[in-house]
Amino acid sequence: MCLAVPARVVSIEDQLAAVEVQGVRRSASLMLLPEAAVGDYVLVHAGFAMQIVDEEEVRAMEALRAEMQGAPRTVDALRTH
Repeated sequence: MCLAVPARVVSIEDQLAAVEVQGVRRSASLMLLPEAAVGDYVLVHAGFAMQIVDEEEVRAMEALRAEMQGAPRTVDALRTH
């Protein structure tokens, strides 16, 4: 099973982005997604940004991940806003 994690691009130097996931910064290659810009949310897998996603989709993904770790169900509440 593969899991891509949503991350916010905080800086870019050449084809390497600094991305932030829940306050933790990592590096991600933009080789597969050169159109990504600072402030975008991207899906990162194995150190590569693969797709730009909107903030609403990121909130839903984070809610699902929290549910998998035992948090109360919140995904349905996101759809009503």
